[in-house]
Amino acid sequence: MIRIAGAILAATAVVATASPLAAQTCPDPTSISGTAVGVEAHARYLADDALEGRASGSPGARCAADYLASRFQAMGLTPAGEDGSFFQVFEVRVGARPGPGNDLRISGNTYERGKTWQPYGFAASGRTEAELVYAGEGVSDPRGHGAPLTGVEGRIAVVEGPTVGAGGLYSDPHFKASTLAGRGAAGVLILLPEGAALPVMAGEVRPSVGVPVAAVAASEADRVREAARRGDAGRVEVDVAPDMADALNVLALLPGSEPALAGETVVVGAHYDHLGWGGEGSLAPDGREIHNGADDNASGTATLVEVAGSLAQGPRPGRSILFMAFSGEEKGLLGSGHYVNAPVRPLESTVAMINMDMVGRLRENTLTVYGLATAEEWEGLLAEENGALPQPFRLSLIPDGYGPSDQSSFYGKGIPVLHFFTNTHEDYHRPSDDWHKLNLEGMSRIGDLVADVALRLAGTPARGAAALTAVTSQPNPHAGMPSTDPQPTSSGYGAYFGSIPDMTPLDFGVRFTGVREDSPAEHAGVLSGDVLVSFGGKEIGDLYAFTYALQEHRPGDEVEIVVLREGERVTLTAVLGQRR
Repeated sequence: MIRIAGAILAATAVVATASPLAAQTCPDPTSISGTAVGVEAHARYLADDALEGRASGSPGARCAADYLASRFQAMGLTPAGEDGSFFQVFEVRVGARPGPGNDLRISGNTYERGKTWQPYGFAASGRTEAELVYAGEGVSDPRGHGAPLTGVEGRIAVVEGPTVGAGGLYSDPHFKASTLAGRGAAGVLILLPEGAALPVMAGEVRPSVGVPVAAVAASEADRVREAARRGDAGRVEVDVAPDMADALNVLALLPGSEPALAGETVVVGAHYDHLGWGGEGSLAPDGREIHNGADDNASGTATLVEVAGSLAQGPRPGRSILFMAFSGEEKGLLGSGHYVNAPVRPLESTVAMINMDMVGRLRENTLTVYGLATAEEWEGLLAEENGALPQPFRLSLIPDGYGPSDQSSFYGKGIPVLHFFTNTHEDYHRPSDDWHKLNLEGMSRIGDLVADVALRLAGTPARGAAALTAVTSQPNPHAGMPSTDPQPTSSGYGAYFGSIPDMTPLDFGVRFTGVREDSPAEHAGVLSGDVLVSFGGKEIGDLYAFTYALQEHRPGDEVEIVVLREGERVTLTAVLGQRR
């Protein structure tokens, strides 16, 4: 039985293992954590304001990656990244910027970019010359918000922008532009109301909606609105360049000791990125404030470090254990998605993946574990290891192996998974998620259980290695787990499809890693590996477009969908269900 020893690395200084990115100055961990040890020391460093919320590709995230690599190095673990380092590099979008080729002309008038108009960062670069059409609010909402969208195909749609301070999906310019693009609009102009500023492109990370999109300042809104009502000609030329940055997965290997088993791998992981200064994904979207993400997911990462430290002390396992700290989870499982498509250890010999995401708020001794139905042996193994603890947890076992965290990337490849979780709370994705609210004792105890389970899988000379029988279909797949269908952002509405999207971006479309049992997607004949390109007559360029298309429908609607299957277009019909 493994116990997390809080002082394993308490006095260890950060060693020279800098990431392969631009040189920068990172805060000294001892200046932040002081005399704290174990999970507290790691969580306090990762969730400190100095790291500015660890947004993927940011300097703070790089400091977090260097810190984690230094801890793994101090344990004597083997670098398992690229070129003998602890790092695996992949690109993430961190913003957008205007190029030189931006031009707006309507009814013979030329407008000045940055003063009277501005492209959105999610606009597609390109030029369109077409008739303007006034499309009102620019949405077709089944709840009655806005008129049906007609007559926009091949034209530049002019729509009203959101009221200042208004929130919600149907007010969002990205939603409006994506909806209009899906209805065939050649371009979109969004009229800003009085008091609204032109959009800032620097932090825009959402993908292109496929057509040129721009905001028109309130000072010119009346003139452009009237031109659209007359059907005047317009020309919109947009030049938007995405700003990309390198993000880092941190990989450390504890090599196996048994020649017959050392080539097999048990993965123990957690994501270390969070939301930076807020924005996309924040539940406090109206302000700009550091989101430290102490529970999400400094808690899982801190626990990962301590699990690695305890297992590194021995006894050496028979199978190899790969410790992985992912970036890009908050942007759509990008880090784990990159890994399973470029693994450093063969996926076919990867025995299991254990994930820790939000393990810092243990309450009433209840620990939720997802993935029970992904291997036949999980229930018995968990019961045995939990029962051997000095203070066993009250386990809430959920069958589903899919969900909005990194285990989904592995389960999509047929690998048995477990995801440890202590549930959401009022600070989730808000600036108030700080380290002092963590249940540090609970994190250490969860680390004990994770270490015991990992070692049971990897094996010791005394006990041998546990075998797992992978299960690819699951009973009761919706019980207790948020669906990975695109989610509504408003309450009281929810058409359900039942697909499991692959979060790795494609040039066009959404690939499915699977479908849920007895779901509308399964009944329609959707298969793992299908790439969705059309839903209800709307082109699906990415997961945002899929989200918006689904949210335009009600439960019970019959929709035609088109998927690419081995390069061929296949048309299917689905009857949408009720989201639970």
